[in-house]
Amino acid sequence: MKRKSVVLLCLLVLCLPGGALAEGKIPILMYHSIAEFKGKGDKDLYVSPAEFERQVLYLRENGFTPLTFEEWDKREDVTKPIFLTFDDGYKNNLKAYEIFKKLKTADFTPKGTFFVISDFIGRQNRLSESDLKMLVASDLVSVQSHTASHPELTKIDDLDAELKGSKEAIEEITNKPVIALAYPFGSFNQKVIAETKKEYDFGIATALNESGGENARYELSRIFVTGSMTLDQFARAVERSQRKAPE
Repeated sequence: MKRKSVVLLCLLVLCLPGGALAEGKIPILMYHSIAEFKGKGDKDLYVSPAEFERQVLYLRENGFTPLTFEEWDKREDVTKPIFLTFDDGYKNNLKAYEIFKKLKTADFTPKGTFFVISDFIGRQNRLSESDLKMLVASDLVSVQSHTASHPELTKIDDLDAELKGSKEAIEEITNKPVIALAYPFGSFNQKVIAETKKEYDFGIATALNESGGENARYELSRIFVTGSMTLDQFARAVERSQRKAPE
């Protein structure tokens, strides 16, 4: 799914009546850049640090418990589980980490999952190896895979290099298991799912992709948090998507 289509779908989700999300799951939020928009690129991919802090504060004040995919089995033990995910491994995602540290309390531990593109690690404006090691050591960030080079997986033949290759490269850096894959552009099909299952426990998509059944964990949809989303829209989206997650 192309990013413009993702934006339109997510805006549609926000406009749906409450009952329309009856098949929804635990909210999984999707971010990209945590930075001020400077006029280049897609504005909706940028959430300002101040707005992100307000969103995390909302979660803290309204009883949400952020989890990572390593903690999937804890979702039944908390009242309002939620997952915060960040795609592409941008250097500015360190702002999210700093906000997590700032807002952590004895009763609230904000956490996130950074989906990094393994071939891009250490490039300009991308997280470095030392960044990734520091993040996983904090226990506030889980580093997972967004493939090796960010292709549309349904259009390539060599899935092994993108899936297994990225998993191994990230594990070599972090010394932590890589168990979740975010599909670039949210693009997947049954072949992609079959190959993902060989290496990962979870496949993370974009919006409204789930068909349920045995592949439920490989079709996990997300709420795209855009730069134009108001705090009221954010609150409606996360509160409305509190549903039973796949086993």
